[in-house]
Amino acid sequence: MVKGVLICVALLSNGPYLLERISEINSAPLIALFILLYTFFLISVLITSVITNAITRWLCAAIYLVFFLFSDAYWRVTGGFISYSSFISMVNAHGFVGDAMEQYGNLFLISGFLGALLFVGLVIPVKKSPSNLFVLFIPLTSIFILVSMLFIRGGDGGKGLSLIYTPMAYSILFLYEKAAEDNGPRLPVTIETAGVEQGKDIVFVIDESVRGDFLDINANNGVYTGLADGDVNWKLYNYGLAVAVATCSAEVNVTLRYGGTREQYKAIIARHPSIWQYAKKADMKTVYIDTQRTAGKLQNYMDSEELLSIDEFVQFDGVDILYRDVLAAEKIAKYSQNDTAEFILVNKMGAHFPVHDKYPDNFTYYKPVLRRGGFVGISDTGNRDGFDGADEWRLYVNSYKNTLLWSVGEFFKTIKLQAKLSNLIMVYTSDHGQDLHLDGRSGVTTHCSGERARSNEAVVPLVVLEGGKAKFDWSENLNHNYNAVSHFNIFPTLLKLMNYDAEEVSKIYGYSLDQKVEDPYTYNVRFNARLGMKPIWKKMDREDPINSKN
Repeated sequence: MVKGVLICVALLSNGPYLLERISEINSAPLIALFILLYTFFLISVLITSVITNAITRWLCAAIYLVFFLFSDAYWRVTGGFISYSSFISMVNAHGFVGDAMEQYGNLFLISGFLGALLFVGLVIPVKKSPSNLFVLFIPLTSIFILVSMLFIRGGDGGKGLSLIYTPMAYSILFLYEKAAEDNGPRLPVTIETAGVEQGKDIVFVIDESVRGDFLDINANNGVYTGLADGDVNWKLYNYGLAVAVATCSAEVNVTLRYGGTREQYKAIIARHPSIWQYAKKADMKTVYIDTQRTAGKLQNYMDSEELLSIDEFVQFDGVDILYRDVLAAEKIAKYSQNDTAEFILVNKMGAHFPVHDKYPDNFTYYKPVLRRGGFVGISDTGNRDGFDGADEWRLYVNSYKNTLLWSVGEFFKTIKLQAKLSNLIMVYTSDHGQDLHLDGRSGVTTHCSGERARSNEAVVPLVVLEGGKAKFDWSENLNHNYNAVSHFNIFPTLLKLMNYDAEEVSKIYGYSLDQKVEDPYTYNVRFNARLGMKPIWKKMDREDPINSKN
């Protein structure tokens, strides 16, 4: 009796979220199937607890505890059950467990307490039960059923079914995919380059969560960036509202670093050279400035192998997050004043949630704002406690605009004041846009909404800024390409700036921004298409990304 109570208290503690998950299913037969499977998996865990062999029972309890803690903590932090795609993202982000513990320690303690109840309930000895082989057959059957179902559905369909078996099944699928991968070694650079001019720096700035239609370069009442002022020493070529690769940071960043096309992005990311390798072959020093992370932590699918091609890795340990983007701008300015040709990629702090405290008090230009002081020093978080509804979103928009005014406007102001602009050519974009719920919808998600993503999550700025003598005739096709290009046009542009053979670049990576681009203007809402599933591309709404029903 005690065993069953302890186990059920732990596994049924997420009852309200479970009911919410059921309400998302729009078919009565599917709801019935969900409840049937959920019940079967719950009973399966209870049956595991009556294994008489102590070693086997304790081993099962330990395995169950690990997966329970992972799954329970995830939904307590995010307010939703984990999907296969999210599971893979969490595995790849294992280096940030310490950060998560620091931000959500109280929620982890709740998961730990419930996990302890589950563990005790599982290991309490029993005097007798059916044979151990028969008892083990039930949980093994449960895993087999769930893994088979997820495999057939490309990883979809497991959310909420079990706090234990679902992440366990995800792990099995993930290990299967790893074992089945046969990408081979990464290819070397084979395209020819004439090299670059010494002292000339190519800077690729990837901002965070910046919507293109919120900036003054794209909207009459947009947030001031300093880019629309005009500067004879640093010419602006604005491509308007561009469409992002996808609506999640990691997927976009890895594509921007490795290039790709809509048809071949997975293969190119897996096998082709990185932008760092191309830069080094062009005799450029490679510099990576990451203002989001510290202590050498990598993100966005970057690994130690990729890091080998980076000559200088810059992070700002011990610096308040408020000032890291400005310090990055100062770094760029210093690089511009030497005689070395550098390729500099900047991963900016930008405007990721939470935006409550991502700007100084004297930049509170748009009012009223979200309550300040609760997220000081926090780069990004999944915590949405107390945040929802139209009133909060109106405050959010003002805080978001103030954040842009600081993180974008002050960034470019610093470069313009301190850099040797004649030595700089910069490509500026953001990883993705933001859904700011301006149409009154409830919810707390700003981006990374999967197949429910709308165009405002994918609308980003895209500009080229060039000092000195122009490398290309950017103006020739600018009108044609305005509001008509995508992230996919950036990689070939960077390679052409490094003097790689234009024809060969286009064959592999497509059109560069100086060419006449014919882009489908779509973004990917199933980037991690796995197990036979296909990517899903949605069309950007050119006219009204704010109210797009995509």
